[in-house]
Amino acid sequence: MALVLFGAISVLLYPLATVWPSGWAWHDGAPHESHYFMMIVGVYVTLGVFLLYAARNPAAHLTLIWFAIWSSVVHAGIMTVQSLSHPDHTGHLWGDVPALLLGAFLLAVLVRASGLRSPGQAARQATG
Repeated sequence: MALVLFGAISVLLYPLATVWPSGWAWHDGAPHESHYFMMIVGVYVTLGVFLLYAARNPAAHLTLIWFAIWSSVVHAGIMTVQSLSHPDHTGHLWGDVPALLLGAFLLAVLVRASGLRSPGQAARQATG
């Protein structure tokens, strides 16, 4: 369920920015008016589609899941610093920053709690 939720939010980034621009977009005007934002939308929609696909068999897609976790933490960290240094962007501290951190935390906890191991990790543990 967490992969489906994280994937769906990623796929819905553009509508989220339309409904709540101060929490999801970094520019004035409509979301499509920023080349940068549309590039980010492209990356996150692609990630979201692959996370939805990974939800069918998480063990086979652990590298993608860990990429989603760590890239979200890094992205949230950068956005936090930028939000704090630009007072007109503090809405991100209530929008996309917590969404990224919550999603990353939830996915990491669930992967660890599930005991999922990639085929390479499982083989190394069996022989090591």
